[in-house]
Amino acid sequence: MGLFTQLVTLPLAPVRGVGWVVDRVLEAAENEYYDPAPVHRGLAELERQLLAGEIDEETFDRREDELLDRLDEIRAHGQGGQP
Repeated sequence: MGLFTQLVTLPLAPVRGVGWVVDRVLEAAENEYYDPAPVHRGLAELERQLLAGEIDEETFDRREDELLDRLDEIRAHGQGGQP
């Protein structure tokens, strides 16, 4: 980018800066959303609740299916596939 181009596009610098910030926030949100660690913790907590008698087998199965579906979505995203 030449000096003239930089001078001409200088008024757009705040817009580019906001765009950059939005991109970073979106990237951080996606990283958090597609992090498998909370799902693994959820599965462990679910098993603990079942073993402690806090939930029944039917509730365990339903919630486990939801968490495993979420984990499949995360893995598909990590492999570049669509969820």
